[in-house]
Amino acid sequence: MAKKARELSPIEVKRLEHGGRGNKTFAVGGVAGLLLQIKSTGTRSWILRTKIGDKRRELGLGAYPDVPLGQARERAREAKEMVWHGSDPIEAKRAAQAALRTAQRSGLSFADAVERYLETRLAEFRNEKHKKQWQSTLDDYASPVLGELLVSEIDVADIPRTLEPIWTTKTETASRLRGRIENVLAWATVSGHRQGDNPARWQGNLDAVLAKPSKIAKVRHHPALSLTDAADWFADLRSRSGSATRALEFLAMTAARSGEIRGGTWNEIDFDARVWTISADRMKVSKEHRIPLTDETVQLLKGLDRFEGVAFVFPGARGGQLSDASLSACMKRIQGEKPHMYLDQRSGRPAVPHGLRSTFRDWTAECTEYPREMAEIALAHTVGPKSNEPTDEATWLKNAGQ
Repeated sequence: MAKKARELSPIEVKRLEHGGRGNKTFAVGGVAGLLLQIKSTGTRSWILRTKIGDKRRELGLGAYPDVPLGQARERAREAKEMVWHGSDPIEAKRAAQAALRTAQRSGLSFADAVERYLETRLAEFRNEKHKKQWQSTLDDYASPVLGELLVSEIDVADIPRTLEPIWTTKTETASRLRGRIENVLAWATVSGHRQGDNPARWQGNLDAVLAKPSKIAKVRHHPALSLTDAADWFADLRSRSGSATRALEFLAMTAARSGEIRGGTWNEIDFDARVWTISADRMKVSKEHRIPLTDETVQLLKGLDRFEGVAFVFPGARGGQLSDASLSACMKRIQGEKPHMYLDQRSGRPAVPHGLRSTFRDWTAECTEYPREMAEIALAHTVGPKSNEPTDEATWLKNAGQ
């Protein structure tokens, strides 16, 4: 009968030394055939020597100290139990590893799904800032939780786990994140990488476990000029020079968005028809938008310098597009010289360029008799049934039956 090895303690196993050339093995006891192998390089690993069928075999049980003594003994007992039931633990391990490799080749992780989805999705964005926001939101908040999971294995429990850390503190970001996760998983389903319902769907799904964003988010409006300050501010603006200043003046006259102003080109301006036409691919709502030009607006445009080879109406210093910060900086300078003026009445914060659109909306409501729908159309907001028709006065009147 073979001599039974003394059962070593964890500290005794830790103190075992190589003491020579080649690989050395030490019986640690507790399970017959369980050995600690120490190579001349100093690396250590667990081996189980046992008889499988008619052959003596060695089964690797993992590296030491990643696999501690107690876990090595447990693995050895499990392997011996498989042998007793007629199974080969070595072949079972190989089969499991092969199955894992096959699953990894056929499966798609969420991180990889994001990359593949964005290869086509990002091409749809016209604004570089929005591209970066879309991807960074997923990278910052979704990938740390979902990144290594196969899209086929992501279920409803994984989505709240991803969203809850920012659901109440960064509600708007979290809400957008949910929608972006839903889009990625929808793409994965259509592409054949997962089946079943979309676990990131809100209606009839996450709305049962997460508070409604509208109930917890505090809407933060862009600070706007009050109507009582508008005339003085506009006069102050007109007294100043510079491309950004004129762009801000044009924004105030047309109630357009900053990006639409800064990206405006001369070929969009029809002086004969007195209309500025912005193509659908430059609009937030992806519809063509036509803005009538007043006498003052035409006069402003005709007074601008035009440079050969420069397409932009309000170019930057080197002929490229003005930065978004340039209009904001212009407005800050105006307000900075009169710190007690040009403040938003609700928040007390200095007005910003986008807030001029809100000022325009207040003016149409309080100082004109135009219907609400016309004011919304002037701001390029969607009104009534959604369509692909251009947003302008004629279209709205036609749809309204007038």
